[in-house]
Parts: sequence; structure tokens; C-alpha cells
Amino acid sequence: MTPDAGPDRSAHVPRSADVARLAGVSRKTVSRVLNNEPYVSDEARRRVLAAAEELGYRLNQAARALASGRTRSLGIVALGTAGYGTASLLVHIEHAVRDAGYALRVINTPDGAPEGIAGALESLLEQGVDGVIVSEPVVKGEVPLRVDVPVLFLGAPPSFAASRTLAVSVGARELARAATEHLLELGHDTVHHLAGPRKWYATKDRIEGWRAALAARDAHEPPLLNGDWSAESGYAAGRALASDRSVTAVFAAGDEMAIGLIHALREEGRRVPEDISVVGFDGNPVFAYVSPPLTTVRQPFEAAAREGVRLLVHAVEHPDAEPPHTDDPPVELVVRGSTAPPPPHRHRPPLREP
Repeated sequence: MTPDAGPDRSAHVPRSADVARLAGVSRKTVSRVLNNEPYVSDEARRRVLAAAEELGYRLNQAARALASGRTRSLGIVALGTAGYGTASLLVHIEHAVRDAGYALRVINTPDGAPEGIAGALESLLEQGVDGVIVSEPVVKGEVPLRVDVPVLFLGAPPSFAASRTLAVSVGARELARAATEHLLELGHDTVHHLAGPRKWYATKDRIEGWRAALAARDAHEPPLLNGDWSAESGYAAGRALASDRSVTAVFAAGDEMAIGLIHALREEGRRVPEDISVVGFDGNPVFAYVSPPLTTVRQPFEAAAREGVRLLVHAVEHPDAEPPHTDDPPVELVVRGSTAPPPPHRHRPPLREP
């Protein structure tokens, strides 16, 4: 019996010429496709990618980095939290970066301190990243660092020097306005707002959208309540609001706070939505299955991630070109069972002062 000789180590290792031959294109076209360059038809791109997959062809990243002067990697500085919004955005960024043919290096920061952000950026730059994404919602001062690669800001940018800066938004102000308008259109005289932590950029954006919707309807602006994004803080706010019979509608700046709020209201004998309507913010799909299912506005995490990565990759690969046109993020209101018209007999809030 002949012993198993094992795998044939002399087997041919596929090269770009093999991919070109199988796809029926030139080696230059293969190079353009695999380096995610423009000026390639969709059909040619499809054939090249299919041929590369069939042959098991893999780019030599080290050789490509030496030839191009780039590492084909991007870095991201993100707040170290497992919250739904932060985690969802990071997942979509990773997908978009990988689809663009780059690798992603992630460094989390604990609290938004400038020194922590500077340290994270320095670590990424030492790894030779071609560009940086800053998804940091809390910045308490100027970051003491200059960055010599393009930087993409997701949301409001912190203050530091960079060779080129870009920005995309998830449209929090517009989403908050849509959430508030939904409640006003149902017939509520005004809308109370459970905001996020005061130091977050996202809190400011959502407050501005809420205020804009009230002002457009000449509605009274109730005092703000602040939470910390947790269900516990929403529960505390619900306890505070339950005794005020003039409250018929609440817009919470986060879905988890909205769920805590509803729980407290119901414990205090206030029905949702029969007595008080509640709208959340984020679009966490889990809260379609609570009772009542939560009306919310869905943040366009995937759209923002793909648009942002597209801008950053363009800046890396075409440093002297103008950034491409960007579209406004979509506004999506998901209406479920936690909102309804106000009860017929309610205590009206005071009129808005002129």
C-alpha cells in the first residue's frame, strides 16, 4: 500500500496573469479591479472577481504596499462602548472598509479625553494607516496632535489639525425633528424630550431637532430632562413625568431610555399609548417585540458608513481631487404601537410665550 504523499506543494500558485486569462481581460484590468481603481466596467469587475475567487488568488498585501507607498489600511478611533448605535456603526464601517479593499484597525477610547484620542491616533499612525476615521461623540477639548493623513469625522469633528478633513452625518437633527413632528401631527399640543448626556454631540443635535419642530408648530417647549442612554435613566425620567397629567407625548433620544420610560409610566398607572405616546431614537430592531412595540426613528448607520468610507478612500487614492458629491442621509420613521392621538380629556400645557 502506497503511503499518502500529502498535498502537492509544487502545485501552481495562481497569479494575476491567470486571473486575467480566465476572466478574458488584460492584466492591467485585473490590477485596477483588485486595487479598487475606477475606469472599469461593472461586467469586467464582476468577471475578474469571479475568476480570482475561482482560482483562489490573493493579493500580496506587503508587495502592494511597497509598490504604492500605501498600506491599504484605515484606522478608526471610537468610543469604547457596546451600545447599539456605536456598535452598529462600527460593524457597517468594517464592512464598507473591507468592500473597498482595505483593512481596518480599531482603537477604542474610554471617555473622549483629548489625550486619549491623541494616543489612539498616534498608535494608528505608527501602524502606517492611509487614513483615519474618528467616531468619537465626546470630546472635552482640543486634541494635541497633527495628523498627516486624511481624516473622516462621523458627526461633529473634534478640534485638531489634519492634512485633509472630511465629514458625514447620520442626520440626527433631522431624525429628531421627524420624531417630534410625528407626535405633533397626531394632535399632541407639545412634546417633552428626554435628552442624552449633556456632553455628547448627539444630545445637542437631537435637542436642536426637537426644538425646531416645536417652534415650527408654535408649540410650548417643556423643560428638558437628561438621561445617560440607559434604560435605568429612562425609568427615572418616567417616574418624574408620570405625575404630570399635562404630559401626553415624550420623545426619548435613545431607544433604551424610551423602554425604561415606558416601564415607569406603566408602573405609575399611565397607559402607553392611550395616555402618553413615546417615540425612541436609533431603530434597534429588538424593540419591535416589546409591549407596546416602540415607535422610533432609525439611524442610517449603513448609509453613513458607506458614504464616509467612500469619501475617505477617494481622498487617500486621489489626494489632489475634490471630494465626490454626497447625498443627505435618509430619514426613516418607524411607526409602531407606542404612539397614538392624545386622550380626549387632557390638561393642556401653557401657551407658548411670544
